[in-house]
Amino acid sequence: MDDLFGLASFVSDDCLPESIPAVEQPVRVAGNPSCNFRRAPGRSGLLQQCHKDVSLHRLSQMNPILDRREFLRLTAGAVAGTMLQAGTVSASSTGVRVEAIAFDAFPIFDPRPVFALAEEMFPGKGADLAQAWRTRQFEYTWLRTVAGRYADFWQVSEDALVFAARMLKPDLDAQRRERLMNAYLKLKTWPDVPQALRTLKAAGIRLAFLSNFTRQMLVAGINNSGLEGVFEHLLSTDEVKQFKPAPRAYQMAVDAFGLKREAIIFTAFAGWDAAGAKWFGFPTVWVNRLNAPPEMLPVTPDVMCNELSGLVSFVTSSRH
Repeated sequence: MDDLFGLASFVSDDCLPESIPAVEQPVRVAGNPSCNFRRAPGRSGLLQQCHKDVSLHRLSQMNPILDRREFLRLTAGAVAGTMLQAGTVSASSTGVRVEAIAFDAFPIFDPRPVFALAEEMFPGKGADLAQAWRTRQFEYTWLRTVAGRYADFWQVSEDALVFAARMLKPDLDAQRRERLMNAYLKLKTWPDVPQALRTLKAAGIRLAFLSNFTRQMLVAGINNSGLEGVFEHLLSTDEVKQFKPAPRAYQMAVDAFGLKREAIIFTAFAGWDAAGAKWFGFPTVWVNRLNAPPEMLPVTPDVMCNELSGLVSFVTSSRH
């Protein structure tokens, strides 16, 4: 998505290491003055930080992790062992040529209009409603995966919206609920996406979505944005009945492309998704459009950037 959006860890405080190795100071890379590469001691791969000023809706200024972390403290005990796999691999350490990219939906589709609509419908309350909605949205996906009680992302999203409305008590009648839900079917790309996708396609990179979105939601975004025929595969977690970061969800890209996981870059919108993909073994790019803090996990993405230009740079460097 998918974030909406930021998942912290499925690991309780007792499971976290006492300390996380410090990251070395960035080293400027010639030919790309907006990007830095950093190597984290004791970890595989490079972390690329692209520094750009990105103007976002005020929703991006909210703290995306407070409620989520409290929830995870209460539920995370068994999840680390059941949903995530250890052992990171990166393109830079394996020498495998990158051939394909699997995208979460939200590095491509801009979700801010959904939450702007909430504020429009409930002035002064919409931002709080959006925050509660998106937090519960992903908590429900994780709970349903761990419990083996799957429902698709559309249903989960509507359930989360109803819960948020009951908690905050805006006047969310059936008509308003339907209007907010249908906003997901009207999403379009972020401004930088079309050019980046053209560049990647021209380089012979195979593209796919790998998303918690339903196929209907993916197709709607593609049609709204004029991206028909760009993506080779539309991989929805509906196919395996487990949401990311379950390994079975990420395995769909390996099976669909018929490639080694080291040859497939996963592009995440949320830090938790980047961590899950990296643990699975994908070279991983975190398109951190909301400038969220890094997750407190002993794993780092290969690249962190604010726009897809960071992904393009990483792909270019990995193929030479």
